[in-house]
Amino acid sequence: MLRAFVFDFDGLILDTETPLIDAYAEVHAAHGVAFDRSVFLRSVGHADYAFDPWHGFSPHADRVALEVQRRAAKDDLMLRQPILPGVIALLDAAQAAGLHVGLASNSPHSWVDTHLTRLGLFEHFGFIACREDAPSPKPEPDLYRLVLNRFGLRGHEAVAFEDSHTGSLAAKRAHLWAVAAPNESTAHHDFAHVDWKVPSLAEVTLEKLVTRFGGKTANER
Repeated sequence: MLRAFVFDFDGLILDTETPLIDAYAEVHAAHGVAFDRSVFLRSVGHADYAFDPWHGFSPHADRVALEVQRRAAKDDLMLRQPILPGVIALLDAAQAAGLHVGLASNSPHSWVDTHLTRLGLFEHFGFIACREDAPSPKPEPDLYRLVLNRFGLRGHEAVAFEDSHTGSLAAKRAHLWAVAAPNESTAHHDFAHVDWKVPSLAEVTLEKLVTRFGGKTANER
């Protein structure tokens, strides 16, 4: 029986990844420095992937100033991003069906909670687990296990919604059903391990989830 939905945040509820990359692109362009988007795309959803985003600049470049410019560009781009398709419908369906709704993110609370509040979504979540709440980030299962423990559930009673290989692997390691909705930044990821891959969460309904993963929802017991 499905008893919970657990959402990722970045790239799943809000496209925070494209503005991040676009902000770097803007700063590179402003300084006439070539920008390799593919290098930045490889970092999306991979907490253990480290690289120097300013490697194309002179060693004497003022990196503090570059970061100030990047943050300003990113903040401006972020405020223009809408909630991604399908998210509101799934949150409403979960509430109507009496499901628990959680969130598991590799980002910190200062980032996730602020944006959820700004978007009017914070109150939809019964529990939010961020990177400072667990010993290890995704792809380790710690964040998902934390959510399951908070709700008193086992993995097969919950569906995880993710947009990246790292996040969906964490969900599977915690034994949740995993639905992947890749975006432009994560379309190249390997999703062979997920239970259902969709082009958008707009394709997902509670009825389809129950059909695929079996059982009844909490209000149908």
